[in-house]
Amino acid sequence: MSEPLDPDMFAGCPPVTGPVRIGDKWTAKIIRCLESGPRRFTELQAPLRGITPKVLTASLRAMERDGLLTRTAYDEIPPRVEYALTDLGRSLIEPMNAGCAWSRAHLAELTEARASWQAG
Repeated sequence: MSEPLDPDMFAGCPPVTGPVRIGDKWTAKIIRCLESGPRRFTELQAPLRGITPKVLTASLRAMERDGLLTRTAYDEIPPRVEYALTDLGRSLIEPMNAGCAWSRAHLAELTEARASWQAG
């Protein structure tokens, strides 16, 4: 029998949201879009098929709040806004690459497990 779990194992974590936003649906994809440099809102919309402007705005604001990206507004007509990864946001690229490599290596096993679970 294994040792019981420590009831305080998550004592240092925020009660509602974790410190890393990478688990939501769009953050990792937005990081990938910004990996090669700053992008405008409309540039981000193109590869992020299915995201509404409202959800993209909310995701970008949350990522800015968490220090993962910067928003730069240029005083031009028409107004121009660019989003860019911060060093903190860029530090997520390596772990994301590891996660993608793991997913590629185990995709067949995952697919098989899901299929057998649905059949059972």
